[in-house]
Amino acid sequence: FVSLHKWRLKRGGYIGLENYVRAVDNLVYVALFLLAVGALVAATLWLRSWRREARDAGLRPWVLLLPGGLHAAAAVAFVRWTVLLLPEILDIAEKIIGVERTRALFMRLLGEALRAPAVWEAFGHLGLLLVLSLLSAVLFARLWRRPENILYQIRFALAWLALGMGAFLLWFTYTEVAKAYQVALEGGQSPAIWSQIVTITSGVILLGLAWVVWRGAERQESDRAFWLRIFAAIALLVGGWLLIGEIPIIIAAGDEDLWSGLKVTIFYSLGTVPFQLAISLFLAVLLFQQLAGSELFRMLYFLPYVTPFVASAAVFRQMFSIRPQAPVNQFLHFLGLEPLRWIHEPRGIFHLLGERAGLALPEWAGGPSLALVVIMLYSIWVYVGYDTVIYLAGLGNIPKEVVEVAQIDGAGRWQVFRHVIFPLLSPTTYFLSLIAIIGTFKAFSHIWVMRHELALGTTDTFSVTIFLEFFDKVRYGYASALAFVLFAIILGLTVLNNRIQGSRVFYG
Repeated sequence: FVSLHKWRLKRGGYIGLENYVRAVDNLVYVALFLLAVGALVAATLWLRSWRREARDAGLRPWVLLLPGGLHAAAAVAFVRWTVLLLPEILDIAEKIIGVERTRALFMRLLGEALRAPAVWEAFGHLGLLLVLSLLSAVLFARLWRRPENILYQIRFALAWLALGMGAFLLWFTYTEVAKAYQVALEGGQSPAIWSQIVTITSGVILLGLAWVVWRGAERQESDRAFWLRIFAAIALLVGGWLLIGEIPIIIAAGDEDLWSGLKVTIFYSLGTVPFQLAISLFLAVLLFQQLAGSELFRMLYFLPYVTPFVASAAVFRQMFSIRPQAPVNQFLHFLGLEPLRWIHEPRGIFHLLGERAGLALPEWAGGPSLALVVIMLYSIWVYVGYDTVIYLAGLGNIPKEVVEVAQIDGAGRWQVFRHVIFPLLSPTTYFLSLIAIIGTFKAFSHIWVMRHELALGTTDTFSVTIFLEFFDKVRYGYASALAFVLFAIILGLTVLNNRIQGSRVFYG
């Protein structure tokens, strides 16, 4: 606190969900409600699964619900103590105004913060619950002498935490929605938050049911049952899509910079990850053939990844400069083409191509800006080498006997790759796609170096938007809220990728 901010950090007051509402409008209430329902459903499913497992093993672990509850209560007490302590520590900055700032002064004020009435009371509750938690763990370990004792205590503690978090989020959502309604009604408006929560939640449930029904169609033996499930899944999908149609309306009421940054980030991810993986897979298969000079090419491909990003991005920025003397524009001139604005160009790449072809495309079909395409090229150039090395490691783990058996059976090179090598590389592809998607959504350094104001924000990804809110607009709380929104998006994409692609991974 002292070394980073030199006593200058001032704590603001509690404003609830104000920053999140400013960012994503009423979507934050929908997200909290879904989180609450998800926590309650997860706890229920866990308990059902553990009940079935215990019944099959002939166990009766339900007596451990009590120590599990005490463990969960101790964890909640620790969180409560931390939440009450942090404001007291942050308020030290207010107490040292006009006083000589010394380490002894800070330690004295820190001690006062730890002994504040509310903090000290919370610490007493934490100590009591920790003692009860430890005593109950020891006592029930003697009463129920099974190897699974500790496992079930941890499981039940997690179930209690999920139930408590779900109940708390439901209460918190209700109170925040009530405040929003009161403010809106005082201003003569009708927020319609509850209707949006019900509508979007119903849509999400229908989409989930559509996914379950669709997956169940694969297990049907008769054609009639198969097609019935397919049509039912399509009907549920259409119904869910119509119900979540409220989301664009909510998005339009949120922060334009946030949604613009998210759109740019999606463009950036879609324009880099597929090409990056495809090129690296091709190079890995080529280099795995042990051709002449393959060791040299391995080093050359990996060199961009180990080069400092800021330095290589600065070189790319000069190569794609607007100047006619820039290397890329010089190459275009050699080909008899007009120079381009590259990192200064805010217009979409498809608009530019349409103009060359004499076509007039609508605004929504413009695609990523030419400036963003340059950043995509840089990202592909940098990470292809890393992905190639990982793919080479994956190819080295494939048993040669499997490939030889396929060749003996008459399979050609393409058939061996398509039906043997590529499926066995699915764990590597899953890993690389996962870290690539996460990396594109949190990329910052090279984008910041290569961005230009003349691109009119068409290269400002979500992370750049957060940086601008924090340092340029000095809205620390709002920038922190945006960071949590980005974390939620990355977490959601990771879970979705795990559910969709993870089930298709073949480990041999």
